[in-house]
Amino acid sequence: MADTDDAAAAGTVPQRGPVPAEAFPATDADCAGFAAALGLPGYLDVHVHFLPERLQQAVWAYFDRLGDPPWPVAYRDDEPTRLATLRELGVVAHPALAYAHRAGVAAWCNQHTLALADAHDQVLPTFTFYPEDGVEADVDAAIDRGARVAKVHLQVGRFHPDDPALDRVWPRLVEAGVTVVIHASAVYGVEGGADYCGPDGIARLLARFPGLTLVVAHLGAPDPDAAFVTLAEDRPELYLDTAMVLTEPAYLEAPGTEPPGRAARLAALAHDGKLLFGSDFPTIPHPYAAQVRGMAQLELDAAGLRKLLHDSAQALLRP
Repeated sequence: MADTDDAAAAGTVPQRGPVPAEAFPATDADCAGFAAALGLPGYLDVHVHFLPERLQQAVWAYFDRLGDPPWPVAYRDDEPTRLATLRELGVVAHPALAYAHRAGVAAWCNQHTLALADAHDQVLPTFTFYPEDGVEADVDAAIDRGARVAKVHLQVGRFHPDDPALDRVWPRLVEAGVTVVIHASAVYGVEGGADYCGPDGIARLLARFPGLTLVVAHLGAPDPDAAFVTLAEDRPELYLDTAMVLTEPAYLEAPGTEPPGRAARLAALAHDGKLLFGSDFPTIPHPYAAQVRGMAQLELDAAGLRKLLHDSAQALLRP
């Protein structure tokens, strides 16, 4: 990106020292301009969901029932509107994350997400899988269509990452260079499933399948001991995404309750290309700008923000 410094210098983002909080977007209308001021073509958001319509409505109905805290869906629009909203926010590329919550759902989800990628250049070809009969054929079919991002949700799907039914799937993903966005923590809003989550299962998976590339969603939070951060520091093939955790104002974590020293460690991971920007759009209870603005707490300079918001994901996902 030869023109990065010149482009950013034309905006309001300082190029030396931490970018101050007041330079970050106050509203959604400011998001695209902030990316441009950094010298970026836009954001590469690694945590965006586009579910089949019936499943999307069911997910929104579930979140509507939450009450402590409530979870108002900020971007409850039809699919074309949501795609346009992301473009207006300055998002230049994103996956269409869908996840199978039971057997018999994955192929249906993949038909939707891969068709969306065929129709829209901004959408990265994305698929999901589930430990069931026929999973290898589903994975092969998706890879044959050009898919390079996969999504699995251990808590909702209620399976361990090293489930024997997936023993022949993980090597196939390594061979094809597929990056897996994996929800591996027990988060607010989902009842049960905690027994399938945690860093130990992810560590076992990486030990068994060298070369497998994983992006742990939501920093692995809740993670009071920052064990997922430690794992990302130790394992070159493990990345973290920021979705829903680093927001301003904070939503899921009360200020001061995060693991001590986490922000500095995450900043180091960002500079190393191991921390990726994600939003959890569209089912978020705040404006998109709150997720972008939350990156200020990492106290990154412009170069670090360029990596976090776009360049590291571009190098990994090759959009």
